[in-house]
Amino acid sequence: MTASIRAEMAHLVEAAIAAVRPEALVPHRLAAARGELLLDGQAFPVAARLGGRVVVVGGGKAAAGMAAAVEAVLASARPQGGTVSGLVSVPAGCGRRLGHVEVRETRPAGVNLPTVAAVAATGDMREAVASLGPDDLAIVIVTGGGSALLEDPRDGVTLDGVIAVSRSLSAAGADIRELNLVRQALSRVKAGGLARACGAGRLVALVLSDVIGDPLDLIASGPCMPASTDPAAALAVLRRHAAVDVAPDVTRHLERALADGTPPALHAVGGEWMTPSGCHVSHVLLGSNATAVDAAARTARDLGYDVTIRHAVPTSETAESVGPRLAAEATGLYAAAARDGRPRAVIEGGEAVVTVPSEHGVGGRNQQTVLAAVEAWWCAGEPWPAGLAVASIGTDGEDGPTDASGGVVDDDVAQRLSGAGIDVARAVARCDAYPALAAAGGLIRTGPTGTNVADVRIILARP
Repeated sequence: MTASIRAEMAHLVEAAIAAVRPEALVPHRLAAARGELLLDGQAFPVAARLGGRVVVVGGGKAAAGMAAAVEAVLASARPQGGTVSGLVSVPAGCGRRLGHVEVRETRPAGVNLPTVAAVAATGDMREAVASLGPDDLAIVIVTGGGSALLEDPRDGVTLDGVIAVSRSLSAAGADIRELNLVRQALSRVKAGGLARACGAGRLVALVLSDVIGDPLDLIASGPCMPASTDPAAALAVLRRHAAVDVAPDVTRHLERALADGTPPALHAVGGEWMTPSGCHVSHVLLGSNATAVDAAARTARDLGYDVTIRHAVPTSETAESVGPRLAAEATGLYAAAARDGRPRAVIEGGEAVVTVPSEHGVGGRNQQTVLAAVEAWWCAGEPWPAGLAVASIGTDGEDGPTDASGGVVDDDVAQRLSGAGIDVARAVARCDAYPALAAAGGLIRTGPTGTNVADVRIILARP
C-alpha cells in the first residue's frame, strides 16, 4: 500500500503546483486585441491601451513565468512601432532569458530576505515606470516572495536593519500580517509605493497570491495598493516579539514617523484606484492558494477519494499545532475508511508559523508540521497504518533554508524513523526536521517551481 499511496500523494502535489503555474494562469484570463489588453475577453473599465510604451516590472517567485506569459500575450497584438521592455526580480534558480523583459536573480535560493541586488533592481524598476507618460501602460507582476525581492528602504533605514528585523520577527513566529505591517512602514516601494512612482496613464497589476484570503495590500507587501503605513502598529509588532532593540535605525525611523503623523490613505475599491499623478491602477487576481487546493482535490476525486476541502486555514497556526491537528484528523479519517471501505482525503491550504529556538537544527515549516504529526501519532501509542499518508508542501518548492519543498509520512517513513532510533520529539523541539525526514525518506523535493501560493497539506486514507 505504501508505494501506491505515495504515488497518489505525488500526483496530488504535482496537480496542485501545475494549476498555479503562471504560464497556465495568464493566458486563461488575459488576451490582447484591437490595440488593448483584455481581461476575460472584455476591455478593462479604463482601457489598457497598447499603442504607446509598455513596461513590465515586478517581483516574486513566479515573476519570470508571469513575464514570459505576458510577453506571449503582447506578442500577438503589439502595434507596429510600440515597444515592450521591463525587469522582474526573482530568486536564484528561477531565472530565464526572455525576449523583452530582463529577469534578474537578486537573492539566493532558500533565503527569503532582501539583498543589495534586490534594492538595485527595485530602483531600476521605479525609474522605468517613472519614465512613462500618459499614453503608456505599466504592467506590474506581484507574486508570493515579492516582499524580499522588491525593496527600497526609506531614508534613514538601512538594508541591514530591514534584514535584521525581518529575520528576528520570522524566528519569533510573527505571521505574515505582522511582518508586512513592519515591511510597509520601512519601504518606499511597498504599500502602493511602486504605483505612486508610475508616470503612465494606466497600470495593471497581475497578482498571484501566497496569502490566505488574498488581501491585495499584503501580497508582496502591496507594491500597487494604497495601504496606509502605520508606524504605531509596526512598533507594537516589534514590542510584541521583543525586536525593538534589534535594529536601532528601524526603531528610530518608526518613532519619527509616528511623531510626524500618518498621511491620509488613498482608497482602492476592488483594487482600482487613482494615484496622485493620475495613473489609473487595476489589480487582477490570477490565482491563489485555493486554486492549488481545488486542483489537488479534483485529482484526489479522480483517484476515488471522498474529499474534504479547507481553503482558509488561519495563518496564525504554528507548525507544532498543525501537526497534531492533522494527526488527530487522520485517526478519524482512517477509521472511517476502514469501516466502509471508501478512501478519504483532506486537502487544505495555509501557511503555519514556526518559533525557532536559539539552539536549533535545520528544517522548514512544512517538514516541522509533518514531523509534529508523527510525534502526536506515536504519543497516542499507535503504529502508523499502511493505508495512511500525511504531507505538507510549499508550492514554491522552498521550505526553510533547505533543498526540500516539504515532507511526507506514511508507514514506511514512520518505520524508518523508529528503526533508526530518531528522537522525533527532540527533533521537533529543536526545529530539526530535515535530517530526520532525510534519513527516513520523508522529504519531498520539487526544486524551484516558478510559482508560489503558500502551502498545501494533504491527508490520504485508504482501507
